[in-house]
Amino acid sequence: MSYMLVVKQVGNSKAFTEEEKRVSADRMERMLRFGAGLQARGIFLAGDSLRSDAEGIRVERRDGKLSFSDGPFTESKEIIGGFFLVDVKTREEALELATQCPAAEWSTVEVRQCGPCYDE
Repeated sequence: MSYMLVVKQVGNSKAFTEEEKRVSADRMERMLRFGAGLQARGIFLAGDSLRSDAEGIRVERRDGKLSFSDGPFTESKEIIGGFFLVDVKTREEALELATQCPAAEWSTVEVRQCGPCYDE
């Protein structure tokens, strides 16, 4: 079964201080090692980090009208910072991976099974 480990973090579009850049680089290195470990175990399907929501754009179509909204999205308290898509046998295995994800120390790691978004 495929599960996505979604890294949710507090939104922040301000410029980083030098110390924040160093901490961020250290965290990124830890996340890369985590992803490499998933690959080595043969359960990694995909993963990446996402740029700031300040660079994002939202697309909506309502009643035939198309609209675009540039970020940052002030109503968002959290942003999706990245994800790991993994292939494991059980929800418990996916939860165990989430507990091992370094981002759980400074963000929230949400575990979601892939599949239809409606009840079958």
